[in-house]
Amino acid sequence: MTGYMLMMAVLVVAFGRLGDMYGRLKMFNFGFATFTFFSLLLTITWMHGSAAAIWLIVMRIFQGVGAAFLVANSAAILTDAFPEHQRGMALGINGISGIAGSFIGLVLGGLLAPISWRLIFLVSVPVGLAGTLWSIVNLRELPFVQDRKIDWAGNVTFATGLVALMVAVTYGIQPYGGHTMGWTSPLVVSCFAGGVVLLIAFVVIERRSPDPMFHLALFKIRPFTGGTASVFLASIARGGLMFTLIIWLQGIWLPLHGYNFESTPLWAGLAMLPLTLGFLASGPVSGFLSDRFGPRPFTVFGMLLSAFSFFLLELVPVNFSYPWFAAVLFLSAIGMGTFASPNRAGIMNALPHQHRGVGGGMYATFQNSGQVFSIGIYFTLIIVGISVSLHTDLVAGLVHQGVPLADATRASHLPAVSTLFASLLGYNPIEHLLGPHVLGHLAPAAHATVVSRGFFPSIISGAFHNGLRMVCDFSIICCLGGAAASVLRGGKFIYQETYEDPGPVADAPFPRDPAIDVEVFLEGDL
Repeated sequence: MTGYMLMMAVLVVAFGRLGDMYGRLKMFNFGFATFTFFSLLLTITWMHGSAAAIWLIVMRIFQGVGAAFLVANSAAILTDAFPEHQRGMALGINGISGIAGSFIGLVLGGLLAPISWRLIFLVSVPVGLAGTLWSIVNLRELPFVQDRKIDWAGNVTFATGLVALMVAVTYGIQPYGGHTMGWTSPLVVSCFAGGVVLLIAFVVIERRSPDPMFHLALFKIRPFTGGTASVFLASIARGGLMFTLIIWLQGIWLPLHGYNFESTPLWAGLAMLPLTLGFLASGPVSGFLSDRFGPRPFTVFGMLLSAFSFFLLELVPVNFSYPWFAAVLFLSAIGMGTFASPNRAGIMNALPHQHRGVGGGMYATFQNSGQVFSIGIYFTLIIVGISVSLHTDLVAGLVHQGVPLADATRASHLPAVSTLFASLLGYNPIEHLLGPHVLGHLAPAAHATVVSRGFFPSIISGAFHNGLRMVCDFSIICCLGGAAASVLRGGKFIYQETYEDPGPVADAPFPRDPAIDVEVFLEGDL
């Protein structure tokens, strides 16, 4: 999962730049074909065990390369195709299409996974083939700029620095030595330090490059700066939410309500249907209204509503009543959908045609990086919260069933991160930790309880709720920060494709002066 998102975060700016240089449609079609090809390779995995796992990781990385081509150029293609008064609606429809596709994929995956896990990748193949052929036949390429060069130094330092940081995040949540997590391991510390140094070097290189990969001059535009800052904070706030909900549903709630492990992926997808419905309801409406009134009211309201929904999520008990849980999910999705489409449209409207590819890539980089960092932060906070009471709860629960104190203490030393993924995979690790010798000496009723599907989820539910409250508090802070960044973006602003001074623009974030246009957009191009 991390490898796929890593490619998305690292490559979208470079691929957006390639779209500006060689044609966005060419890059988009190539991405569709690449994604489809590696989906097929994932489907035909013939190996087993560790070899198959490594194959899947590598193929997912290359699949992420194809996805990066798609994401980097899709927003720019839509912005080019629609007039300024329809872009919010167009990008909103594009956004809900992605959300609807994600939900359909969850349900299909839940149906197909019990038959064969390979089939979940096969779903992408006919869709990818149809999308590739349709875009080749129906979409048209617009004029593009060819007289530019690839900023190799910038690309290398940016990609290497970001990869180092994300490797640090990935290994930071894993146990190291006698520690619950690995944030103090030499690998994590060196990757984090090296990543920061490389990204500082990247900024220095970009300021001196005649054809920079990352157009730092775009940050002089308030709508662009405010929009990218708010989407980064919003992505951190909600990026780990899906994983948390899946662990909650598949690892705790569904087993406690009698669902078999084989059916939990399908029912977890169905249980999160309100999240999809909220996006479908709010995305195009907020995009349409932002075309008329500007993005700021909707982005600010969306972030504040998201913060309120995280507060409500803290109040939901682990063994919840589903209507209450569904209502909170729906409200959360309304807030996120209200924010997403206007924010994206406001960013793209503020960019000139020749920089929409790289600008869209920069937006996607902040979004995807926020999601990757969010997963690391979410798991870290949940593990910290779980560690507070997990040991005590496990010992008490096992001793209550007649397990000797020494054996219960030994079993309770299961690392918190292992507990999380054991609950996600739906099996009871206590059965393996205690072993047949200890289980054989238990009374029949106690033995049946310890090895039952509901025992382990019921034991960890209290510890999980401690971690859930911590991540919700963190997400509330990020959402409030995103709302503040949205306020600072300024009012409605649409870049005019002319270099004559049109006079004052209502609510413009800076005076419309031709000299500023040349400085911001045409540096090196005039």
